[in-house]
Amino acid sequence: MILQLQVWALFLLEGQVGFDFRSMWNQMGVPARLVVATLFIMSAWSIGVMIDRLIAFNAARQQSRAFAPAVAGALREGKLDEAIKVADRYKKSHLAKVVVAGLQEFQAHNASLDLSGEQIEASKRALERSEAIVNAELKKGVSSLATIGSTGPFVGLLGTVVGIINAFQGMSTEKTSGLSAVAGGISEALVTTAIGLLVAIPAVMMFNYFTNRVEAFNVEMTNSSSELLDYFIKRSQKAAGARH
Repeated sequence: MILQLQVWALFLLEGQVGFDFRSMWNQMGVPARLVVATLFIMSAWSIGVMIDRLIAFNAARQQSRAFAPAVAGALREGKLDEAIKVADRYKKSHLAKVVVAGLQEFQAHNASLDLSGEQIEASKRALERSEAIVNAELKKGVSSLATIGSTGPFVGLLGTVVGIINAFQGMSTEKTSGLSAVAGGISEALVTTAIGLLVAIPAVMMFNYFTNRVEAFNVEMTNSSSELLDYFIKRSQKAAGARH
């Protein structure tokens, strides 16, 4: 619903306030048109990022919910190869991307299942690197929403300032005075500020939403990494005890 906020707001302006955007556009000067065009480009970009992140986050959530019990079952049975195959089947899961990195590092360092402290640290670093990569993937494009949310109103305000200046210059050129002489120009100028706000508000709201989602994913990845390291240590200790 939030992705349609700009469209709804324009319909509201046209239907309830009598705002005619086409007529206003035809009366705008070149600077105001450039500002409006810039704002619509910013809006299109932000909506694209919103849709992309919503799809990615929902896929990560759904696949992680299916991945967690499947990989837990394989690990309980001691089937590391099967656990890696399970992780490979869930390419969009943030948990799978982290867990498979730890499992591969575990197998590469110790086929005998007897991990030294240095090998444990190597597995830990592999998990941390994977977490950092996945975190960067999850945050892809999100920072642009913050930029659009913070600059959108100022871009609109720039158009308003330019429009008001042009309105007063027109009044000076035509040698007329009174509010009626500049009312049309000022109303046109204020449209750019309104559009700037309509672009910025959804961007800020979705930036905060996505930031919270990423933080939740980071907590899940950190917990999974910690549990996997505990599993490696216990498995190594169990194997060492069986030999003695």
